[in-house]
Amino acid sequence: MTNEMRPSTLSTLGLGSVLDMVKQGAPPKSTEDLVTEVFGPPGDRGSLVISGANGIVGAGKTMQLGSRLEPFGVPIVALDFPGAPDGLGGQYQGLVRAFGSGGAAKVMSNVIQLRYDGTHLPPQLADLKPRFLLEAVPEILDIKRAHYEVFRAAYGNIEIRSVTSGFPQSALGVGIAHPAFPHEINKIFETVEPEPSAVTQLLWALGMIPIPVSDNWSFVLDVLFCGLTLAASKYHEASNMPFWKIDKHVRKMLGPNPFRAHDAIGAAGANFLTWSCLHHLSEHYGGLFEPTAVLEQRKESGQNWYPLDHFRPLVDWPLDATELDELRTWIVGPLMQMTALMVHEKRSHFALMNAIGEICAQFGSGVLATARRLGSDQIRATVEAYHGLYPEAASSPWHPEAFDSMDDLSWQQLYVNAEHDGSVGVISLGRESYNSDVDAELNRAVDWLKAEGIERVILTGDFHLSTQHVGADTTEFYPALEDEAAGVRISASWSRTARRLNDEFAASVALINGKRCLGGMLELMLHCHYVIAVDDARLGFPEVTLPVVPGMEGCHWPFRKAAREDWSKLFSLLLEGKPLKAPDTVGWLVDYAGSLESALGTAWSVASGGDHGLKRRKVVDGPLETAGVEVPRLLEPASPAGRKAILDTVRAACEANLTEAVDVQAKHSGAFMVSKDCRGGVIGTMAKKTLAI
Repeated sequence: MTNEMRPSTLSTLGLGSVLDMVKQGAPPKSTEDLVTEVFGPPGDRGSLVISGANGIVGAGKTMQLGSRLEPFGVPIVALDFPGAPDGLGGQYQGLVRAFGSGGAAKVMSNVIQLRYDGTHLPPQLADLKPRFLLEAVPEILDIKRAHYEVFRAAYGNIEIRSVTSGFPQSALGVGIAHPAFPHEINKIFETVEPEPSAVTQLLWALGMIPIPVSDNWSFVLDVLFCGLTLAASKYHEASNMPFWKIDKHVRKMLGPNPFRAHDAIGAAGANFLTWSCLHHLSEHYGGLFEPTAVLEQRKESGQNWYPLDHFRPLVDWPLDATELDELRTWIVGPLMQMTALMVHEKRSHFALMNAIGEICAQFGSGVLATARRLGSDQIRATVEAYHGLYPEAASSPWHPEAFDSMDDLSWQQLYVNAEHDGSVGVISLGRESYNSDVDAELNRAVDWLKAEGIERVILTGDFHLSTQHVGADTTEFYPALEDEAAGVRISASWSRTARRLNDEFAASVALINGKRCLGGMLELMLHCHYVIAVDDARLGFPEVTLPVVPGMEGCHWPFRKAAREDWSKLFSLLLEGKPLKAPDTVGWLVDYAGSLESALGTAWSVASGGDHGLKRRKVVDGPLETAGVEVPRLLEPASPAGRKAILDTVRAACEANLTEAVDVQAKHSGAFMVSKDCRGGVIGTMAKKTLAI
């Protein structure tokens, strides 16, 4: 029997839990089996039809899915009207960059472009045996419904999914697979269907990130993104502040640039979609979602929101504390009222609802994490203040009680989950970058497992939301650029969390399952007694390229576990910033690398006390003498000062004993963050871009 802090997000796809997968030693369903289930057996495979294939969404999905289905012999039919602009051609160079000219040509040779008049399907289509239609035609309900009827009349059992941004399944009559923007890059699909289907599971098996949501208007992403755009446009109408200036405030406050995003996607289409979502939401929920006059106007004109760059510096608009508080009310108030509505309606698993805003709409923290940080009292006060500024929103549903249960584990564990079978536990990370929220949740997960009597644990990704682990969330370092003590606190506290994996379990196993594990996330994994990786994962410390000093003990912990003759490899990894493939690090950084199935099996054998053949590498407690170790010849680093700071930290932390080293490396890390070299680097530049209004 499996006990869990909260349900795994994998279970929402009908794929069980992370613990189930590790114990099974394989994914719950193979890609080949799911391709067969959706498209038919090898030698008799049907096709994927993408209608509206030359539009922004259709073209992006043609390339994204076409490249993944070509190896399985699934033909891709790109269907559109005669005379439609060549959206597919515009995607080709991206395909070349990803796969090379030969690989791109191979993918495109499997894409068959057909035209139709909107009423009669081309006769050639029958020979391609359509099995799955992904519909990306314009957001007009009657056109969509008529489109489905044409396909059903010709191919009665065909699977149909709509990429609609707002219409629910109940209005369309088909399932939904709504891709997040930017369409050719982002792997998120919001899915609406009665039960998890083979289509959705195939998206997961192909490396996509399907997120089941309930059948409500505009799902989750567009309530957040369109709602934030609406809030910003309402503040514009109240203050006359320029759109780009509002964007700078919103970016500092929450992370996204809603107006700039419309221009980046293509204002002509994005403006209409935002208006359409808000229009339908307002019909169902009232004034909270009522489109502003400026949205109505730009829906028709397709005009960009940003002026030419050289006009922007001419406008300066400083705000005093009272004005900033009012701006925050205009932005955060409606966002929290909308969040309360989605929580009340149970639109998705909390971890999934939270992740959508981060992964898709560039929120620095998901809306539920933001709400958790604000607290229910502050949220109530902000929404009530917003109703005073915009009384029309008070007539819309407002569910403050949605925030009354924030002490529940469903709220508390948005990024980190834990489960166990009575003897072995699994901690799964559902965020690609480490931040203070992940740190707090990881500590709660360890506490929970210890309270449950678990002494053996596996730390891994969640096999759903986190397809890679890219290191620390560098926005966490912004305060440390001005305050050395803040940098020391982050480094020391995060390191002490990581040490719990080494100190508090009889056996801990890191299972690196994503395509890369870098920086702080790799430092975290290395604190486990055993480190196992899939053989196509890339591992490294990119800190020198930023530059910043690795702050979670990367400057001494790996040296304490590696043989002295391998230290030069660690120096290269730290001082060049170039990642290595996992198999090239076996014996001195990781303990095993293999296929996903063998990595899963080995991790389970180690954690469960089975016969695994791996030797546990001990962490040296006493000081290490590094002066005699030759630093290899290195490529010219991005920052000589960063390289020197890292090297100095290695020397100082290694030459301390293990107890003292955590504070030694934290002091070095904090001291370098306030240096001109760090502040003038990538992190300092991004901080200035974000914080300087």
